[in-house]
Amino acid sequence: MARSFPPFQEVDRFFSDLTRTPASVGMPMDLYRDGDRFVAEIDLPGVDPASVDVDVEDRTLTVRAERKPASAADADRAWLTRERPTGTFARQLTLGSRVSLDRIEAEYSDGVLRLTIPMAEEAKPRKIKVAHSVSSTAVGSGSGNSITAGSDTDRTVEGDSQS
Repeated sequence: MARSFPPFQEVDRFFSDLTRTPASVGMPMDLYRDGDRFVAEIDLPGVDPASVDVDVEDRTLTVRAERKPASAADADRAWLTRERPTGTFARQLTLGSRVSLDRIEAEYSDGVLRLTIPMAEEAKPRKIKVAHSVSSTAVGSGSGNSITAGSDTDRTVEGDSQS
């Protein structure tokens, strides 16, 4: 009996296994910026929402979740392939100083955990008002003295230097 060997399929499988990280296998994530907030969407299909845990410590956000293995009745099955990982998974994100740690929100719906991470108020772009004053010139009483008025800290007095 001759057995066929598809070499390209094996090479493809080898390289796809190399590019997967442990976190991306169990918890693939999309991360993007939406205006003045960052959004992380993490796929957690088949995970009990009660097992999802999100915490922040020293600017490190950690997501933990557990996908339980099939029931005990499945133990006598003869598996042909089993690609859906089970167990406890964790993923960590290092947050910069530009985010507001106390306003992070988490929502789990339809197998997707959505984290909304708002920017800190001090990190948001803002317009700075420039103060200015209008200069005017007053003429003295014929003595040749003139006073240029501006702000209180910007006055120039010119006149005759008679002692």
